[in-house]
Amino acid sequence: MERESMDFDVVIVGAGPAGLSAACRLAQLSQQQEKPLSICVVEKGPEVGAHILSGAAFETSALDELFPDWRELGAPVTTPVSQDEFLYLTTAQNHVQIPELFTPLAMRNSNQNYVISLSKLCRWLAEQAESLGVEVFPGFPAKEVCFDDNGAVTGIITVDMGLDKNGEQKNTFQAGIQLNAKQTIFAEGARGSLGKSLIKHFNLDRDCQPQHYALGIKEVWTLPEGDKRHSPGLVVHSTGWPLSESNSTGGGFLYHLEDNLIAVGLITDLNYHNPYLSPFDEFQRLKHHPRFAHFLQGAERIAYGARAIAKGGLLSLPKQQFAGGLLIGCDAGTLNSAKIKGCHTAMKSGLLAAQAAFDAIEKDQVEADYQALFLDSWLYQELKQTRNFPGMIHKYGSLLG
Repeated sequence: MERESMDFDVVIVGAGPAGLSAACRLAQLSQQQEKPLSICVVEKGPEVGAHILSGAAFETSALDELFPDWRELGAPVTTPVSQDEFLYLTTAQNHVQIPELFTPLAMRNSNQNYVISLSKLCRWLAEQAESLGVEVFPGFPAKEVCFDDNGAVTGIITVDMGLDKNGEQKNTFQAGIQLNAKQTIFAEGARGSLGKSLIKHFNLDRDCQPQHYALGIKEVWTLPEGDKRHSPGLVVHSTGWPLSESNSTGGGFLYHLEDNLIAVGLITDLNYHNPYLSPFDEFQRLKHHPRFAHFLQGAERIAYGARAIAKGGLLSLPKQQFAGGLLIGCDAGTLNSAKIKGCHTAMKSGLLAAQAAFDAIEKDQVEADYQALFLDSWLYQELKQTRNFPGMIHKYGSLLG
C-alpha cells in the first residue's frame, strides 16, 4: 500500500507526561542550533489529555528541571497538599488512621506535593511544546513500528482510517501516514502495544524480573458549589478493606482538587487468587465506606475510567534503549509504587531520553546512550531505594488483612 510519508529528526509516540517532557526538552536543547531539530508527537486521543483521567498527587522535581519558572508560565499546579491521611480500613464501617510518624517517608505528601489534574498538565505541556516548535498531532494512533535492513527502528506508521467493522475499506478510507525519524521515542503508557512488541522484538526484558501489574479504577466527582466538605489539597490513601477480605492487595485513594472536584479510586494488584474477585465491584464497596461516602454523598460523578499500572519498579525495568529508539515512562515501567506516584518519574525519563536522543543525532549514532544518563540520575537512585517494595507487597501484602 502506498502511503504518505513525513520525515522528522525525532518522532514521539504518546502525548502523556513522559512524551511531552521529552518533546519540550528536545526543543530546548535544539534552540541553540543553526537548524533546530524537527520534532513530532503523535497522540491516539482526539485531543491531548483525552486519555488521561484527572486527579493525581504530583511531585514537581522533574517539572522544576524542565521549566524552572513553571509558576510564572501558568502551569496548572496550584493546589498544594494541605492534609495527608493514610488509613487502614479494618471493616466496612471502621478505620484506623496511621500516624505520620509511622507512615513511610515515600508515602508522605504534606508540604512538598500538589494535587493536580494530570490531563490539564498534559494540555499545558503540549502548549509549551508547540510554542517551542514541536508539531503535536492528536487523533493519530500509532499502529506499527518501521525497521531498516539492519534492524534499527526508523519510525512508525499511524492507523488506517475509514475501515468498516470487518476491516474492509470504506469510501472514506485513508491510509495511515509513515513518519520517519532518526530517533523514535515510545511513551504510550503501561502495556503500550508498540512497547510490548519492541520489548519482545529486542528481548529488552531478558535481564529483569517479570513485571508486576495492577488495575487502577478512578472516578471524578463534583461537589455542589460552596459545599463545606470540599477541602482543596486533602489527600487520603487507604489499605486493608475491602481487598483484605479476599487476601488481595492494593489500596484506595481520594484527592480533593480545585473547583469542587474530587478524584476517588481503587488500585487492585493483579496477583489475586480468587477468580471471582471483581476490581470494579470492590471499588463500589470502597465508596460506601464512611470515610469515602462522607465526601461523595450528594456529589455528582462526571468522569470515570481505568488503566493498567506497571508497578514492578527497578527490578522489573526492561532495557530502555535500542537501535533507533527509546522506551520511556510507563511504557517501560518507571512508576515508583512505594510513593504511589509515576508522573515525576515518567517526566524525568522523558528528560533523559531527550538528552540521549539529542546526543545520538549530534554524533550520528543509531543507538542513543540512555543507560549511562539513567544510572547517573536521581530517577535511578529513587527507584533503587524502593526496588524491593513491589516484591515485598507481592509476597507479604496479604498478611495485612
